[in-house]
Amino acid sequence: MTQTVFTFGGNALHTNARQRDKTVTGGKGANLAEMASIGLPVPPGFTITTEECVSYLQHGADFSDGLKAAVAEALQHIEATVGKGFGDASDPLLVSVRSGARVSMPGMMDTVLNLGLNDETVEGLANASGDARFAWDSYRRFIQMYSDVVLGLDHGLFEEALEIAKEDKGYYADTEMEREDWQALVSQYKGIVDDELGRPFPQDVTEQLWGAIRAVFDSWDSDRAKVYRRLNDIPSDWGTAVNVQAMVFGNMGDTSATGVAFTRDPATGEKAYYGEYLINAQGEDVVAGIRTPQYLTKAAREAANAKQPSMEEAMPDAYAQLAHVFELLEKHYKDMQDIEFTVQQGTLWMLQTRSGKRTAKAALKMAVDMVGEGLIDEETAIARVDPMALDQLLHPTLDPDAPRDILTSGLPASPGAASGKIVLDADTAEQWAQRGEKVILVRVETSPEDIHGMHAAQGILTARGGMTSHAAVVARGMGRPCVSGASAVSIDRKAKTLRIGNRELKEGDTLTLDGANGQVMAGEVPTIEPELAGDFGTLMEWADKHRRMRVRTNAETPEDCRMARQFGAEGIGLCRTEHMFFDAGRISAVRQMILAEDEKGRRAALEKLLPEQRKDFREIFEVMAGLPCTIRLLDPPLHEFLPHADAEFEELANATGYGVDHLKRRADELHEFNPMLGHRGCRLGITYPEIYEMQARAIFEAACEVAKDSGEAPVPEIMIPLVATKRELELLKALVDKVAVQVFGETGCTLEYLVGTMIELPRAALMAGEIAEEGAFFSFGTNDLTQTTLGVSRDDSARFLNVYVDRGIFARDPFVSLDVDGVGQLVELAAERGRATRPDIKLGICGEHGGDPASIAFCEGVGLDYVSASPYRVPIARLAAAQAALN
Repeated sequence: MTQTVFTFGGNALHTNARQRDKTVTGGKGANLAEMASIGLPVPPGFTITTEECVSYLQHGADFSDGLKAAVAEALQHIEATVGKGFGDASDPLLVSVRSGARVSMPGMMDTVLNLGLNDETVEGLANASGDARFAWDSYRRFIQMYSDVVLGLDHGLFEEALEIAKEDKGYYADTEMEREDWQALVSQYKGIVDDELGRPFPQDVTEQLWGAIRAVFDSWDSDRAKVYRRLNDIPSDWGTAVNVQAMVFGNMGDTSATGVAFTRDPATGEKAYYGEYLINAQGEDVVAGIRTPQYLTKAAREAANAKQPSMEEAMPDAYAQLAHVFELLEKHYKDMQDIEFTVQQGTLWMLQTRSGKRTAKAALKMAVDMVGEGLIDEETAIARVDPMALDQLLHPTLDPDAPRDILTSGLPASPGAASGKIVLDADTAEQWAQRGEKVILVRVETSPEDIHGMHAAQGILTARGGMTSHAAVVARGMGRPCVSGASAVSIDRKAKTLRIGNRELKEGDTLTLDGANGQVMAGEVPTIEPELAGDFGTLMEWADKHRRMRVRTNAETPEDCRMARQFGAEGIGLCRTEHMFFDAGRISAVRQMILAEDEKGRRAALEKLLPEQRKDFREIFEVMAGLPCTIRLLDPPLHEFLPHADAEFEELANATGYGVDHLKRRADELHEFNPMLGHRGCRLGITYPEIYEMQARAIFEAACEVAKDSGEAPVPEIMIPLVATKRELELLKALVDKVAVQVFGETGCTLEYLVGTMIELPRAALMAGEIAEEGAFFSFGTNDLTQTTLGVSRDDSARFLNVYVDRGIFARDPFVSLDVDGVGQLVELAAERGRATRPDIKLGICGEHGGDPASIAFCEGVGLDYVSASPYRVPIARLAAAQAALN
């Protein structure tokens, strides 16, 4: 039988490839086993595989046969290693139960600490440890956490009881509570459970363990985990492992502590230890923002002008052990590590290591620095940076010279800057963002349930929490600016207001956050464009050296073209000419052309549009001189350009001389029941060839003008959209060629140009061999190809596609990441048949998928010549193309 439970620590030092495989034992389980095998101090434990989680969820929340026996055997391994018994009333073994997916999902799944405590074992823990206060503190923590995670009770009920207990005693901090206080609170907590559930808190430690294992498996399909997976393209069928580990205690007095640390600064990438710790605390106290943590190093404390001693100063021996471990782990894994640790009465224990999440700026710096240090090579550096993370660097930052109305400062938890309207809960953030508002989510502290609102927000502000709080870690992963621990912020949820000092703001007022320095400002602060040099330039240079595919841009304005060239675009992959028709100065002529009764009327209107189109193309060609420019001729159905309001019909009547009733009747004649599948694309060119004739003339005349003026000719690639048959392309290519001959004769200028088509219909993909007889290039328009293949409208799919992704019908939204199994087959087939007919045919992709790394990897596998992305995604595509080539 396949092994489903693996032990680590103690005498279980030897690991096999399956145990080190993160797809089997998850990132946490694999790394715990590896740390133990290289001699680091890891509390003994065992890992239940991700396969067991998948099986459990597939079989109606039932555990597989033999799992209980395997867990019982693994539990004996922990007992033998630490010399304690699980459920032993005199000297009990306590365990932690944690999730561990193959990729880090911070805060998304569940954890239970101090498991194994009940009314008897708490006395045994008190006697064995010689510290009754610590024992009862651990018991109240366990009841609160288990009741929340496993029993499904509102953790606020327990927090409220704790706050009341502290108020009654006049205490400010949890650490002031004595044994008797914790003992009384435990009694209250058990009463809450009994009142809410109608049954007592479970005393059987085996029941506790299986309840926690079940809760961790169930948390894989929690709402917050589904949202996180959807946002981060994590497949639903991966599952999570469960890690059960002997507890070590950071809450055993002033010689004990717990902390989170990084071997380098995850915000800036500087080679400096970075982290926080708390004396006399457990790990949840640090990440949940319950107490304000202290700095790890003296240098960080001094830089922040903080008074509480750093770990380096307060616990020098333990800190020295930790620093040694940092060096060992970074050399072993050859990457920056995110570490969780506990110091129990002066002894260091390692609870986790993983490759740490980092900002894009930090990722670039670390990758480039580590190549310079000889730790990794260029190829590894390219693979190390998430292409989508570059998006954090490509947008404006606050203008340093602009005035700032600074309200307060907090911790610079995630860099970047954002302005938006204040919202005080995640649901409101999502609702306002959906209607087009930019929002700043302001919370006392965030929790995993806020994930949807954090994604919707431009930035996040919290009143509590440190640099490794939930808000900080998740915001950094999302690329959202975050200011945490802004203690001057006081929130009144009922009144929907917040007070900062003597200033009161209400929901809907505008705030600006500067995640680089922690400043919180009233109003909106102007921004400046980013500088793309230094580490960014170095990594892009390496990426360009290793990629095969070219990267173009989707752009139809000179401004977008200039931005794209700045970002490294090597041409235009899609210029949508219909966008030019909507300009206020020419829409009237467009409408006259559409509503004309005959060709003569259409040509009269087109004569007005010709100089405007020529000017458009000239401006684009001047920016893209010398580069290929794929220009799509008019594609959308004509009704999109028609007036809707009476005032617009009146204006058009005045311009054309037709009556309003006549124009409305003509508009009704053009109405289509399903315009996406109607009279659009090349069908317009077939029925009204004078439209495409005018556009082709504008293109060639503009290209010739630029070639004469600059001496550097663009290479027009004229794309005929929505072709389904060879004959359509044959007719329209002949029209374009005819216009080219006319313009070249009139101007005395001859240019290289291509005529091709967009493959966006399944029939076009199937008939690609025939179509290639006429087309010199194919550009895969995967937006429409996805719509026509799936029979799903992109504009209407948002209301149900999330459910499809959550339920595993699609691994990802097929309009965001290409449906490789379905649409991808059509792309492969068309490429193969097109090349069979025309071996030198140029193949590219110009849908939104051209900026998606997973889709780009597919394009590399098919052997496309280029991808085309929106201007801000050009660097993302360059890096993704390099990664795809190296893979």
